[in-house]
Amino acid sequence: MRIKLFHRSFPLWVIAGLFIAAPALAGKPTGFDREKEEFVQEMVDKHGFDKLWLQQLMARAKYQQTIIDAISRPAEGKAWRQYRPIFVTSARAAEGAVFWRENQALLKRAEQKYGVPPDIIVAIIGVETRYGRHSGKYRVMDSLSTLAFGYPKRSKFFRKQLEEFLLLSREEGLDPLTSKGSYAGAIGKPQFIPSSYRSYAVDFDGDGQRNLLTDNADVIGSVAAYFKRHGWRQGAPITSRAKGANDSHQHYVDAGMKPSIPLAELRKAGITGEQKLPGESLASLVRLEGKNGPEYWLGLKNFYVITRYNHSNLYAMAVYQLSREIARQHQDG
Repeated sequence: MRIKLFHRSFPLWVIAGLFIAAPALAGKPTGFDREKEEFVQEMVDKHGFDKLWLQQLMARAKYQQTIIDAISRPAEGKAWRQYRPIFVTSARAAEGAVFWRENQALLKRAEQKYGVPPDIIVAIIGVETRYGRHSGKYRVMDSLSTLAFGYPKRSKFFRKQLEEFLLLSREEGLDPLTSKGSYAGAIGKPQFIPSSYRSYAVDFDGDGQRNLLTDNADVIGSVAAYFKRHGWRQGAPITSRAKGANDSHQHYVDAGMKPSIPLAELRKAGITGEQKLPGESLASLVRLEGKNGPEYWLGLKNFYVITRYNHSNLYAMAVYQLSREIARQHQDG
């Protein structure tokens, strides 16, 4: 049976607005409109969307060169000495301590259910959107359409995310025309891309909707659920500053971010952690370009789990260090 997208959750003015002629899109890549039309037919055939409705919706999706520019210069391209001051600040940590106090019961329940500590959950939300203050200025339809049909380097990935977003909008009653997010189409306080939203978001307060835009219960529960699904180990260490590492150990750095090196092997090579770590653990060796030269860290399983949220050692370290400062300010407060 064909499923119509004219869902009761979409206001009539939104549906009517789709039929207003779309403005001309200056600077569109060759083939942009053709690929959009092919996508429409694919969604009709695969998911039963109403073709006329979807054609009108996609006609409203604008190509934006600023989105291409933004994805071409991500913050993760910076050195650690430049990246850290963006996210690990006393002000951001203080806001995190307030968020923790205001949502203490929810954070405690999330830890009990998923095993993820409050400081890590709060740090994720702090790094991603500063607790919802900066959740994105781009229409998700514009971001994902621009990247799906105008960014060949990752078009397959973003075409999939556009598909997921339309399914998500239908399932959760989101307005696809007004929903805003990051330049890469990430949504809400925790900045879930549409596929992650559909796969990992939870209705933590039981109100019948997974709302990552304004519902702190769902935001907190969903971040914790995401980490649990990716293998978070309750009570296990995350990382430790490495002692004894130097340029001669670059082959360990090159082994990648997934923990694969026995700590016993690293000890034989003269590398140890500042804290005592389980002897049978596997680790990665992380090199960061700090303010005073190279910094070396041991990345353990939970550190790797953080990188599943954003595939960057810089990101994981920012979350970890911000979480430590949040925990300190929460305790002092």
